[in-house]
Amino acid sequence: MNKTKVLIVDDEVDYLTLMKEYIEYWGYEVILAQAGKEALVKIDQENPDIIILDYMMPEMSGITVLKEIRKLSWDLPVIMFTAHPDIKNIQGAAELGVSFFVPKMHDDSLNIQGVLRTALDMAQKKIKKNKNKD
Repeated sequence: MNKTKVLIVDDEVDYLTLMKEYIEYWGYEVILAQAGKEALVKIDQENPDIIILDYMMPEMSGITVLKEIRKLSWDLPVIMFTAHPDIKNIQGAAELGVSFFVPKMHDDSLNIQGVLRTALDMAQKKIKKNKNKD
């Protein structure tokens, strides 16, 4: 059985590395991209099952990348990291079909790994459910 492929898109290399370690440990195959344009190329080449996308990135914002992703596929689960979770940003991304929002905060009271793992597990269930419909 093939592992679920997760593409992580973030301009912070340390954060990418940390998230890659967690997600691989949980049994997923991980693909990395440090910018929006690189992410779009990797989506085309690697065909990921789930995308984890940073909201704020230089050159091409997470929303811009998300709009491009939605031109390719409306069903591809996207989990968005945001360090600044304000209602306007969340509503805009939600309209583009973001599956989950994960706060990108370094707060010990927030179990980011738990939230992310739950989001990944739910996205994977959605993928399986959609495949069973076909």
